[in-house]
Amino acid sequence: MFRARCLLRALRACSSAPCPRQRPAARVSVRGALGVQSANGERVKVQGWIRSIRSQKEVLFLHVNDGSSLESLQVVADSSFDSRELAFGSSVEVQGQLVKSPSKKQNVELKAEKIEVVGSCDAKAFPFKYKERHPLEYLRQYPHLRCRTNVLGSVLRVRSEATAAIHSFFKDSGFVHIHTPVITSNDCEGAGELFQVEPSSKIKVPEENFFNIPVFLTVSGQLHLEVMSGAFTQVFTFGPTFRAENSQSRRHLAEFYMVEAEISFLESLQDLMQVMESLFKTTAMTVLSNCPKDVELCHKFLAPGQKDRLEHMLKNNFLIISYTEAVEILKQASQNFTFTPEWGADLHTEHEKYLVKHCGDIPVFVINYPLVLKPFYMRDNEDGPQHTVAAVDLLVPGVGELFGGSLREERYHLLEQRLARLGLTEAYQCWNLLPFIW
Repeated sequence: MFRARCLLRALRACSSAPCPRQRPAARVSVRGALGVQSANGERVKVQGWIRSIRSQKEVLFLHVNDGSSLESLQVVADSSFDSRELAFGSSVEVQGQLVKSPSKKQNVELKAEKIEVVGSCDAKAFPFKYKERHPLEYLRQYPHLRCRTNVLGSVLRVRSEATAAIHSFFKDSGFVHIHTPVITSNDCEGAGELFQVEPSSKIKVPEENFFNIPVFLTVSGQLHLEVMSGAFTQVFTFGPTFRAENSQSRRHLAEFYMVEAEISFLESLQDLMQVMESLFKTTAMTVLSNCPKDVELCHKFLAPGQKDRLEHMLKNNFLIISYTEAVEILKQASQNFTFTPEWGADLHTEHEKYLVKHCGDIPVFVINYPLVLKPFYMRDNEDGPQHTVAAVDLLVPGVGELFGGSLREERYHLLEQRLARLGLTEAYQCWNLLPFIW
């Protein structure tokens, strides 16, 4: 009797228990789905845009991309899912089982159980066509859509990965990230022509200033970082800078992002160059590791023949030569330069590219520049008669100067002397009275 009652209670408990429900599909990115090594029918949901569609008698094949990867995810569905709304460019949400693909072209595929068209697209009116490579000049006509193309998508993913790698490098190295202001009252050593900032309503009244003093879009965050380096031993910023230089060349942009850093208690250029080399190599290796397909596409269509050059740079230690040695190399070159190399003159891009090629296509540090070429705050080497400062530029193949830096002059009496010689003493005193615009 006792056993019968226990059995009856168990049966009642089973009958009142809710039936197990099907687990909801987990949302995954295309990159995440393609990275699954052993797919066992997990239910997933993928959202993206149709890159291609192919309909057979009983099977429908879609390739869906969400921007997370150059490669698209193949979706296999019953032909009953086919409709006019499923077209190239349409945005869709697909739910189904992630399974191992029988094809050698991909590791996994999505066996669709549900396909929902979120936004339809008229493939005939869409400016980009499947399997057609459009020139960059054509893509510029469609700034709202060009990021869907393979080339622009790869460039943006590489840039995103490089940005993350730069931040990660500085964080792991103990740097504090400082957000320096975009609107500022300083000119930062006259680094370039300035964009002045004024409210649109006051453009016609130039004598009035919104901030009571003239302000500009920043050309550099260096002065603000130097203030912060009095409280934090290692600081950096990575943000937009602006130059009002009316030039159409690739080397003169109105807006670009720049990495700047300050390190307190630094006593040698060797330590500074180590930071530069480590940042370059860490960032490049991270991009190569995390975006191999994107980098391959860039090498194929945007910069052919550059892959081996980059790997060559990463495998070798960067070289170091002095400015004086660089000038001698240029003087002995058989190449005719537009600007004749001579000691005391600045190095131009043609000189920088030749020096890198002369050094075996390995990045090279050029150190100890003439005092007259550099700003007043760079540390005097006191090495007359040529008189140089502890400055360094990193030159890389195909580009020229990529990094620039120096030791700061910490000897107050020497700073005063240089400011006096340059006629900047009064300006320096006035600067100390001006507030920073944050």
